[in-house]
Amino acid sequence: MKEDYYDILGISKGASDAEIKKAYRKMALKHHPDKNPDDKEAEEKFKKAAEAYEVLSNADKKARYDQFGHQAFEGNGGFGGGGMNMDDIFSQFGDIFGGAFGGGGGFSGFGGGGRQRVVKGSNLRIRVTLSLEDVANGVEKKIKVKRKVQAPGTTYKTCSTCNGSGQVTRVTNTILGRMQTATACPTCGGAGQSIDKKPSDADANGLKVSEETVAVKIPAGVVDGMQLKVTGKGNDAPGNGIAGDLLVAIQEEDHPTLKREGDNLHYDMYVSIPDAVLGNSKEIDTVTGKVRIKIEPGVQSGKILRLRGKGIPSINGYGKGDLLVHVNVWTPKTLNKKQKAFFESMKEDEHFEPKPESSDKSFFEKVKDMFS
Repeated sequence: MKEDYYDILGISKGASDAEIKKAYRKMALKHHPDKNPDDKEAEEKFKKAAEAYEVLSNADKKARYDQFGHQAFEGNGGFGGGGMNMDDIFSQFGDIFGGAFGGGGGFSGFGGGGRQRVVKGSNLRIRVTLSLEDVANGVEKKIKVKRKVQAPGTTYKTCSTCNGSGQVTRVTNTILGRMQTATACPTCGGAGQSIDKKPSDADANGLKVSEETVAVKIPAGVVDGMQLKVTGKGNDAPGNGIAGDLLVAIQEEDHPTLKREGDNLHYDMYVSIPDAVLGNSKEIDTVTGKVRIKIEPGVQSGKILRLRGKGIPSINGYGKGDLLVHVNVWTPKTLNKKQKAFFESMKEDEHFEPKPESSDKSFFEKVKDMFS
């Protein structure tokens, strides 16, 4: 089982943003590769701490993690779903280390002069519409994506401004003495490389637009508005950079007969007066096909029949919700003479007098049961 992000950083769920950042910096500095060369265990802990911080430092991701756990990021790849690499960590969180490792945030030798900044391509965002059946069963969607990729024939050379380091160092005289600062190279943007040759159809960064079909695995139980991430399927970065990510926003379609409420589903079943009196069976919709449900003689309007396990799977892997069938006895609005005469004759019949029993719950009791 995957380790809890709060446990990794040694904090409680109620920790503030400042406490989360402080805990991550402490863990990251303790297990930093420069401080623990050739130590695979320390490197793994360093990556786990960065993955935990990437989620808990983002309000939206933290909220989803608190609600759904690791299942909220299943199929995402990359941050928030495992698979973090050193380039991602240092490109996004290098500033947290400050000057502890030579000012560059890198790991090319403890106390050294830092490392070349890795440029990451921009992310792409798309929206995927899912049916209720897709949500219930999980689905793989093949999506056509137009993304920037490195154009064939593009070559790069070492940046002459920073000599390939990706950084330029400036020394400033202050009242406290000489202060040295390192910033990303303005010429290459920190990549350490610049365009040498490129084809005519490439842009200034040596990139061109290409259409690609990307397979996105969507786990069962996702909710409307949830965002999945496919690592490395965004726009390429020039030179030795890494590709951005493809962010997939989930949009859930309305179902014609079923209504979703969390992991539970609701179905309104209308029955005639004869069926309510004599009993019958009816076929109803579920997310896995139609099922036949029995109507007991004397069923009351407002009764809720619970079909256990016929709802939506929990994205946390805690089983399935239920299908709640709401019985509505349909009263005809127009009658012919014969029908009207029958009901007139039944007005004084004791069997037609309302006699609720203790087992016949009130509306408020039924609502309470629905949410318990």
